[in-house]
Amino acid sequence: MNDPDLATSRFSKHRLATRRKARQPLVIDPLVRDLAGETAKLRDAGPFVRVDLLGAPAWSVTRHAVARRLLTDPRLVKDINRWGLFQSGQITRQWPLIGMVDPGRSMFTVDGAEHRRLRLKIAQAVTPRRLEALRPTIEGLVASLLDDMAGTDRVDLKTAYAQPLPMAVVCALMGVDEREIPRQMRLWKAFFSMLTPQDQRLAVIAELDEIFTEMVRKKTADPQDDLTSALILADDGGAPLTEEEVVGNLKSMVAAGHETTIGLILNAVRGLLTHPDQLRLVLDGKVPWTAVVEEALRWDPPTTHLLMRFATEDIDVDGFVIEEGEGVVMSYRAIGRDTDQHGPDADSFDVRRQLPIKHMTFGHGPHICPGAALSRLEAGVALPALFGRFPGLRLAVPVEEIRNLPVMTQNDLESFPVVL
Repeated sequence: MNDPDLATSRFSKHRLATRRKARQPLVIDPLVRDLAGETAKLRDAGPFVRVDLLGAPAWSVTRHAVARRLLTDPRLVKDINRWGLFQSGQITRQWPLIGMVDPGRSMFTVDGAEHRRLRLKIAQAVTPRRLEALRPTIEGLVASLLDDMAGTDRVDLKTAYAQPLPMAVVCALMGVDEREIPRQMRLWKAFFSMLTPQDQRLAVIAELDEIFTEMVRKKTADPQDDLTSALILADDGGAPLTEEEVVGNLKSMVAAGHETTIGLILNAVRGLLTHPDQLRLVLDGKVPWTAVVEEALRWDPPTTHLLMRFATEDIDVDGFVIEEGEGVVMSYRAIGRDTDQHGPDADSFDVRRQLPIKHMTFGHGPHICPGAALSRLEAGVALPALFGRFPGLRLAVPVEEIRNLPVMTQNDLESFPVVL
């Protein structure tokens, strides 16, 4: 502590502060037993919080403005090979979150020119026309699920509605055989759960790779009118996607596409049922359903922590030093509760907020979520149809009894019992 360089160097002081903070990281609970309390601790600790992710130290970003800056900073990349803990061998394939950080080569794991090449192929395939063409399919699925629910008094809204809908939609988009949907649901549930042993999770990842590789090969030989075929055939004059790249993009989009929408639908319903005065405004047409969707995305986003970006050099942000090789997590639930961005009532669900609600639940910058439009489309159909069919919908248990699944990255619920 008597080193004169440390006494005179502002940069070194920042590093010293960083190391001091690193001694007592906030441990992110893998079982998600108190998400609200954990979010409050993250937000109250400041814009940068040292966290522990199942033994892996990283920085959590909890402020909207800081996240907005860093999500466009080219010095933070998605390439796991730039992560110091991975380079040194301290993090291996046995780390339970490795599948989230290293899901295979896709637009989600590369940057710069390669990211632009891969994302352009997605943009060519996921066109507004293709999404709008899905609307009748979504409406038909919604009507069928509501019909199935109509004969009972009490249901688990997750298993009866919020979960099967987005999985069926994303599989229809990809051209996945509907007979595969139960297996897809089983595999992704095991992939995300922190209760799944890592050897079993690695086997799940291998099985998913086999499923999607086989599908890509079939579509290559016999293209259809679906996203998989569109990715295979996408041609902008550049290099076509490799089989590995198509598989990686499909896996990531199926995982993110269905999980995000499950959380969006359930959290929107929870917000409305616990604020009946606001629900009445919506049902009376005084507040649009788009406001419900955007407020739910801000207030209780489907993604709690997005893993992960890595610093390619030391980055000084307002006195906090992210050192080269360190990992950075965007904690979107804390960011959505940022009082600097959303006001002193940021913890409150309020569909009367002025539109547009400037949240960043779907990200910001080059890696902004490509499935955002699809998720909004599904929720925009599913929510008014649900309350239109069951205007007396109410919770079957106190809201305090609704628990989160043990999933560190997704804001997913064990169940959502309701009385129709």
